[in-house]
Amino acid sequence: MKHYFRSRSMRNYLFFCIGIYSGLRVSDLLTITVREARYNYINKVEKKNGHSKRFVVHPSIRSDLDTFIADKADDEYLFASRQRKTISQLKQQPIDRSTAYRFLNEAARKFGLEEFGNHTLRKTWGYRLYQQDERNLALLIDAFGHSDMRVTLRYIGLTQDLLDRATMRMR
Repeated sequence: MKHYFRSRSMRNYLFFCIGIYSGLRVSDLLTITVREARYNYINKVEKKNGHSKRFVVHPSIRSDLDTFIADKADDEYLFASRQRKTISQLKQQPIDRSTAYRFLNEAARKFGLEEFGNHTLRKTWGYRLYQQDERNLALLIDAFGHSDMRVTLRYIGLTQDLLDRATMRMR
């Protein structure tokens, strides 16, 4: 999907990539400013729970991100809408979460994926971290703000995978 987005829209490509490399909720992704994106780390206070979160800008997108923001002002939103908001008539606002949902789902359908929503980026980050090293589970529990590992495993869609693997290891 990265290649799909990159060939169509740098904004949507970077949105997707930062989503799968940060674990941020969509509501927090939308409020990233160009100033925040100029550094190797982005610090955000999560809207939902007020927790501070710092994440590294993945090296694989650094060059594209630098090119994308080169001519933008620091106070602009990284994922700015090109349209004027209907009710408030404001310009230079971040894209709406429904816009993100729409372009993510259009891409997902191209690849035959169902049940793809705004939270899928966050879950993908968690799934990939867990697959990389199962010892990352404690980090994920903390990052997601869960109180129990079962909640985290279910959240990232691993409950059935773990059962299947355990069954296959039986003698």
